[in-house]
Amino acid sequence: MPVSTDRLPGFGMAGTRGAPGPSRLLTRALARPSLPATVGLVVVVVLFGIRAPELLTVAGAAAVLEVAAPLGIGAVAVTLLMVAGQFDVSVGIVAVASALVTALLTGYAGWAVWPALGVSLLCALLVGVVNGVLVVNTGLPSFLVTLATLLVLQGVTLVGTEEVTGSAGIVGLSDSPGWTSAAAAFSSTVAVGDARFRISVLWWLGITAVATWVLWRTRFGNAVLAIGGARHAARELGVAVRRTTVALFCLTATAGWFIGTLGLLRLGGVSAVPGLASGVDYLVVAVIGGCLLTGGRGSAVGAAVSALLYAVARQGILLAGWDLRWFQALLGVLLLVALLANGAVRRRLKAVPRS
Repeated sequence: MPVSTDRLPGFGMAGTRGAPGPSRLLTRALARPSLPATVGLVVVVVLFGIRAPELLTVAGAAAVLEVAAPLGIGAVAVTLLMVAGQFDVSVGIVAVASALVTALLTGYAGWAVWPALGVSLLCALLVGVVNGVLVVNTGLPSFLVTLATLLVLQGVTLVGTEEVTGSAGIVGLSDSPGWTSAAAAFSSTVAVGDARFRISVLWWLGITAVATWVLWRTRFGNAVLAIGGARHAARELGVAVRRTTVALFCLTATAGWFIGTLGLLRLGGVSAVPGLASGVDYLVVAVIGGCLLTGGRGSAVGAAVSALLYAVARQGILLAGWDLRWFQALLGVLLLVALLANGAVRRRLKAVPRS
């Protein structure tokens, strides 16, 4: 049953004790999924710190973290799923759909915010269960299953919202019962100098820490790594492959609900205009953070660093006055570099002698 790559022959300290210096350094580097994202983060901070010095101010940091936090929450959940060898592109639409459920219940049914959030969470979990059950029972590729979910939910949210409200969005919810306490939990801010940092940053850091602990220190984490590294062997060893996979899809759906809730309470409304990119971005961030497309490798810390890299690049391009379309080009380059690095890791793993 695979565990951390640090413990695999050829990746740990013991496996490289007699190796030449450069090879030993390369082995240590490849054993850390977050390294490419960390190097990329340093590069973009230096680049845009020179081109747009305001990025390095407190206000610049607050703007970067506001972008990185919700993206990082989704990417951490997607990372755990990818470590198990599965994909989910429906996180973005689940965020929009669950926020719309909350908004409809509070704005049109007269519910208080907290019960509405509970119902929307149950709806998101239902989506996760459907995705997971379809994947484990049919053997269909999870990318296609969740893409179908994305399309279905996108159509339902657009048509349903327009039928109920006559528009593509719902606004003016801040007077709903329970809004103040919910906003304090999900959208409060702290002033630091002339900038305000949102509580979503603390949620992001906490979720990253918990996910890291779960992946490397719990039986569930061992099951996730085993499923991604050798699914058939894991099943023969008694790992609950089906149950673990469904649980991971529920986790990504919960992350979508969380992201939608953060946006709803920050804006006081929601718009039913999601796109494919909003779901793909979480996959891109996870891959840049060190996830192998074949599963078995990745880290929540790598996903968090990658989300920060994404946010710094986006804000840096805006502050530098560049055309924002350059961000897509830069993101593509970063993804390509990550894929090449992951290919090197995969070849290294295949070359590891098995006992």
